[in-house]
Amino acid sequence: MNRLRTKLTLLLVAALLLVSVVATTLSFLLLTPPRFDEIEDAVASQWALVADLVAHGNVPVPMSDRVIGVHAQPPSGEVLEAPTHGINAALATRGRPERIAVYKAPEASWPVLAGRLADGRWLWLPLAAPPEPRNQHWALFGWVLAMLIGTTLVMLIAVRRLTAPLALLERTVATIGPGGEISPLAENGPEEVRAAARAINLLASRLKQAMESRIRLVAAAGHDLRTPMTRMRLRAEFLPDEDRDIWIGDLDELNRIADSAIQLVREEVEGSTRSPIRLDTLVRDVTDELREVGLAIRLDSTVEVSIQARPLSLRRAIRNLTINAATHGGGAHIAVSSAEGEARVTISDRGPGIPEALMGQVFEPFFRVDPARGAEIPGAGLGLAIAREIAIGNGGRLILQNRPEGGLVQHLSFPAASPT
Repeated sequence: MNRLRTKLTLLLVAALLLVSVVATTLSFLLLTPPRFDEIEDAVASQWALVADLVAHGNVPVPMSDRVIGVHAQPPSGEVLEAPTHGINAALATRGRPERIAVYKAPEASWPVLAGRLADGRWLWLPLAAPPEPRNQHWALFGWVLAMLIGTTLVMLIAVRRLTAPLALLERTVATIGPGGEISPLAENGPEEVRAAARAINLLASRLKQAMESRIRLVAAAGHDLRTPMTRMRLRAEFLPDEDRDIWIGDLDELNRIADSAIQLVREEVEGSTRSPIRLDTLVRDVTDELREVGLAIRLDSTVEVSIQARPLSLRRAIRNLTINAATHGGGAHIAVSSAEGEARVTISDRGPGIPEALMGQVFEPFFRVDPARGAEIPGAGLGLAIAREIAIGNGGRLILQNRPEGGLVQHLSFPAASPT
């Protein structure tokens, strides 16, 4: 009901129906209905005249192909009560003793006025007056229903054509990939649709150029930093020992930032083919690897589940998330589960968590929750950003939540695949 197409259709249909109903009502009010009382009086006068002529003259018996004249029997068929009552009332007003009936006779294609004469015979006359309208209310209802159906069909076609560019825009937005890519649209159909498709294709082209320019800039900056850092490292060898260690530490930090920036760009543009992998096996390998370097990591539970992903990048993402939990959260607890067609990796810790006010910024590059407190822990603030890019690039998602009892939970989920 909140869709623009639905609202516009209902508005136009209601407007046209209102105009039609008002016009029909005014027509009924302005048009003069037939005066049936005058018609009935005229018919009664004709009947009286013909009956008097028949009573005083020699009227021949009607031919076999004619129903008008003097007959021995009344007509067969249904008696029309309304005109019968009106004409008899007009005859009574004129002081005529006879009574007539209006028949819908099968012998004639029009109503027949018939009455018994004094000699016992029956006089048949055609009823020239129009019969009283029947089913007036049903006729009005049918008129309104036909207007409703016809107007609705016309408006549906018209509104669909008018809102075609908006529908095209909606479909295009729904197909935007995780990396912001938009598939080119076919520029065909009505002029409005072609114009909308051209605009969207132009927008997609410019957006792609802007993203590629940004990626090239970051990659070039990270790569070009290596040369001056190498020269600085060589010059640091000639410094006194107490100054050399500080310089080397700063250069190592710059090197980690450059490596992380290049790695983030690589994850954004990487287009390698996904392959089926066992998620539980990969998590177990990462856990064993990080335990060997002394990190406090515990694998609580696993289930056998497979996904379609790029193994090297996924391993890097799980490693980043696990190292974050182990270094910032005082230890990592990992679980692999599967439910509702999803494979999930849950990494929890018992650290300070992330303030809710900063939860929306944690995936920004180079963002650190507490720069002062985290200065002793090496890193460039790109671990979560890289992990999120890897998750999106493999068709999954990464969600962070604070635990009610304290600590942080990192949910990494992917569509489950058939095991290989």
